[in-house]
Amino acid sequence: MTNSRHPKLRSADDAVARIADRSTVACGGFVGAAHPEALTAALERRFLRAGSPRDLTLVYAAGQGDGKSRGLNHLAHVPLVRRVVGGHWGLAPSLGRLALENRIEAYNFPQGVICQLLRDIAAKRPGCLTHVGLGTFIDPQHQGGRLNAATTEPLVSRVELAGRTWLLYHAFPIHVGLIRATAADPHGNLSMAEEAVIGEVLPIAQAARNCGGIVIAQVKQLEDRPLPPHQVNVPGILVDHVVLAEPGEHEQTFAESLNRSYFTANDATAGTDESLEPATLSGARRIIAARACDELRKGDVANLGIGMPEGIAAIARQRGLLDAVTLTVESGPVGGAPAGGLSFGAATHPRAIIDQPAQFDFYDGGGLDFAALGAAEVDASGNVNVSRFGSVFAGVGGFVNISQNAKRLVFCGTLTSRGLEIRATDGKLTIEREGAIHKFVALVEQVSFCGDMARRENRDVLYVTERAVFQLTAEGVELIEVAPGIDLQSEVLGVMDFKPIVRNPRPMRAELFL
Repeated sequence: MTNSRHPKLRSADDAVARIADRSTVACGGFVGAAHPEALTAALERRFLRAGSPRDLTLVYAAGQGDGKSRGLNHLAHVPLVRRVVGGHWGLAPSLGRLALENRIEAYNFPQGVICQLLRDIAAKRPGCLTHVGLGTFIDPQHQGGRLNAATTEPLVSRVELAGRTWLLYHAFPIHVGLIRATAADPHGNLSMAEEAVIGEVLPIAQAARNCGGIVIAQVKQLEDRPLPPHQVNVPGILVDHVVLAEPGEHEQTFAESLNRSYFTANDATAGTDESLEPATLSGARRIIAARACDELRKGDVANLGIGMPEGIAAIARQRGLLDAVTLTVESGPVGGAPAGGLSFGAATHPRAIIDQPAQFDFYDGGGLDFAALGAAEVDASGNVNVSRFGSVFAGVGGFVNISQNAKRLVFCGTLTSRGLEIRATDGKLTIEREGAIHKFVALVEQVSFCGDMARRENRDVLYVTERAVFQLTAEGVELIEVAPGIDLQSEVLGVMDFKPIVRNPRPMRAELFL
């Protein structure tokens, strides 16, 4: 493919043919937003056809995939990849299976740390120095973020500096950057104008360039005139090859081909967004979202995690709160209404979209007033696991950055799972069928949130379920609320694997069960 106006233009197959064996490849994207699908698909084609490249190290911050075959699932082949350093694994189950089978080296580091580490690699610093990850399974005092027996090299160290303990995530060279943008101009300058997120495209490009590597950029359109300078997200001096994506390979997210509300402002307030419909919430999801929303205050800058916490935005809209708070997404949107499902990472009519490393700078420094996150397991120390369950690697994503730094924190999840059925009527809750799995356990399988550290720091932490609310106190996990109609002994304490502190729990608001 040649083009006199665009000398850097290549076909996807030609571009990925320039990736050498044993390269370290950094890939951008958030779920499906800004993921270079044309490039990862072409890399898979090359490997299946020619058996090369081999023994790649794959580095990525946010989860990139649809849980099936797209995104980083394209790269789940041995010996195409030898090592994976990722922030979230759940959307690329094919990679997860390779890790479970000990066929690749596998690391799970916080999403924010990885995208910040890319900046440090670009600047030739020794690594990313941060407090994020202390006390969790990523701490080298525990697993050091290593996910299987095949993974032995330590990539994170504890260091003492200025009277504090920090984690140093080690820098390593980036040989190839795979990124995506909306458009490229004749100089190779890239614009993210119609992308749902900016992500970490600039740090990836700078890191690859300064390590003597190459940058391959996927775009959906070519501009014949130079882009206005302030609209350039990645300068062309950093871009080696530009690939014009084929139809279907540059969808805005893995759920939507193009949603203009993800990159346009709205004259109306965010609270009028029709995509947030409380009527779509039901059962335990609605009860938990409503109770968690009670903790949201006017003026808050907040983050709502994927899954159960997503419903809080709909309840906030119903209560007229959405105009009075600012919802943010770790991928970069500020304001508007966060999208869910395979469009998670985008926001409807955001007020601003900043790059992902900068968003995590803000989060890590305590910028979030409130955060609501999911919880798969909670134990007697207040630890939370969201990352590993038996034969499933989900990964932490942005969970560690957010949970370790938000001023007020609410974990959302049912008390039991697998088969739980409830009925809420007349201000009372009835358990029609109990779940088979206890989620409040004696000891979590993996520590994604460290309760002991949070207690030492006197953090404001709640655990909200459909039938009870718990608080993290200096003495441990305390039961503070029980739903009307629920029997404390048989339907709360009887389905927990540890005994919480029980002093004088009050009833949950009856309005939650109407």
